[in-house]
Amino acid sequence: MASWVLSNCCGLRPLPASFPRPNSGLLIAASLKPLKRRPLFSRAVGLGGRREWALRVSAPLQVAPLEDETESGEGSGEPSLKGSDGKGETFDPGMPPPFGLAEIRAAIPKHCWVKDPWRSMSYVVRDVVVVFGLAAVAASLNNWIVWPLYWIAQGTMFWALFVLGHDCGHGSFSNNPKLNSVVGHLLHSSILVPYHGWRISHRTHHQNHGHVENDESWHPLSEKLYRSLDSSTRKLRFTLPFPMFAYPFYLWGRSPGKCGSHFHPSSDLFVPNEKKDVITSTVCWVAMVVILSGLTYLMGPIQMLKLYGVPYWIFVMWLDLVTYLHHHGHEEKLPWYRGEEWSYLRGGLTTLDRDYGWLNNIHHDIGTHVVHHLFPQIPHYHLVEATEAAKPVVGKYYREPAKSGPLPLHLLGVLVRSLKHDHYVNDTGEVVYYQTDSRLRGASD
Repeated sequence: MASWVLSNCCGLRPLPASFPRPNSGLLIAASLKPLKRRPLFSRAVGLGGRREWALRVSAPLQVAPLEDETESGEGSGEPSLKGSDGKGETFDPGMPPPFGLAEIRAAIPKHCWVKDPWRSMSYVVRDVVVVFGLAAVAASLNNWIVWPLYWIAQGTMFWALFVLGHDCGHGSFSNNPKLNSVVGHLLHSSILVPYHGWRISHRTHHQNHGHVENDESWHPLSEKLYRSLDSSTRKLRFTLPFPMFAYPFYLWGRSPGKCGSHFHPSSDLFVPNEKKDVITSTVCWVAMVVILSGLTYLMGPIQMLKLYGVPYWIFVMWLDLVTYLHHHGHEEKLPWYRGEEWSYLRGGLTTLDRDYGWLNNIHHDIGTHVVHHLFPQIPHYHLVEATEAAKPVVGKYYREPAKSGPLPLHLLGVLVRSLKHDHYVNDTGEVVYYQTDSRLRGASD
């Protein structure tokens, strides 16, 4: 919808992508050697030269769980291992990968690491021009047929601005920290996001992705914490559309089980030498609130609600949808880690790529997420090529995204299914999987 409005109503089309989207199908490098497995049975020479069969018992046998025990995600929480290669072998996503981060890095072309500030700024100029153009057209037409189209398109463009500010926070926008900070503040403050407060907490997310306790973004609740929540809080957290409006509340109070605010310099999120940065971002946020209040006084609350208020909440829905689906909703259960089982590589490999059809270019390929999580320094305009280069090394640990139509309507079903099944993880264990509260699932059916 946003793409249609931008192309047909305003005559503005997105910049062409530098590289084609990833093709469907998994690329397997000939050089990738499978893990060696010891045979379950071996032959030994017995008395009289006879060959005898012996069962190796140096490691316990793993018996696949019964299908009816894992279908709903209840019981042990272990995934059903469906990735058969036709020879009886199965793929366990919770096992340590047979490759390292350096091997993935070496497979990515060197030019994919190059940051071009002029190219990055061209995307900023494009998006800002579209934002003001959409607002001008909607205000001049002032038609109730146009307003809903405007809200969807403008909310999508607010989300695109956030993604560019997100690149500034990672330093993938340019090699100049001052430029990154100035552009990041302008973009994020304009959509009521405290740039440094968010940047620091998002850094924590990347450094601890896939860790049950230490992750910062959409991390799972332990069973004990989940059971301690009152029924209304559980329902709000797992029943649409309420989770899609969570982001502003997260900025003020974080997730259940964690405390602190992205606006307060003494929050648990920050260390003492980051206080000045947090104060700067909070002041910029307040300045934007003052500007919006002045515009509301001049234009009237209804007009500002139509021009800014509704698109803002569309942007929030985009942010919550995309970030949630980066880490949830795969057809097979994905692991979360604790203790010595967690590593930066294993945590990053549990993230997911998503295809958004026409919107991929508009929101700067943010759905190309696995390589971004492993190497956030790569600019967004190189992520597709870097992913294609990394896939032969990563193998089955890369989960090919379902191909989208022009609009990513298929992801709504993925979101609904995940919210019905992915509720909590066990309190103990170093490799755990989401389990389902059957009572909550029944109430939402």
